[in-house]
Amino acid sequence: MVWQFFSEFSIIDAGKEVETMKMRRIDHVVLTVSNLEDAMRFYHEVFDMPVIDQQTTDDVITLRCGHQLIRLQKADRDTDLKAPHPTIGAADLCLVAGDKLDDILHHFRSYYVDVVTGPIEKRGSEGPMTSIYVHDPDKNLIEVSVYKNK
Repeated sequence: MVWQFFSEFSIIDAGKEVETMKMRRIDHVVLTVSNLEDAMRFYHEVFDMPVIDQQTTDDVITLRCGHQLIRLQKADRDTDLKAPHPTIGAADLCLVAGDKLDDILHHFRSYYVDVVTGPIEKRGSEGPMTSIYVHDPDKNLIEVSVYKNK
């Protein structure tokens, strides 16, 4: 079956328009880490994410980030339910904070988290934002953003 992208919102299949999927949101993201305990401590303590499931026998720890989840997994996790080449330190994601930028910077300093770069003005999915970038213990790039006028 050959798919041809017709527009941003519809797809043509053999000359007829087919209904597109209606994605609502991202439910969870999986980060591949070298050390589950270190990664869990970082996300729980630095970003205040509650641990909601800790399956250390399964080499997975799940944290809550707003309405979404972040799952931490070891690269050598024995399961078929992982990417073909899980890579430590390859993630780049953005977290939206509800705090003031100065408070976030102070919080990072109190946890000895180095700011890679920022603050930087940019545009997110909901409008203008200011972002600060840090690395987690595995060098995943974590953008922490605050929306303007929210």
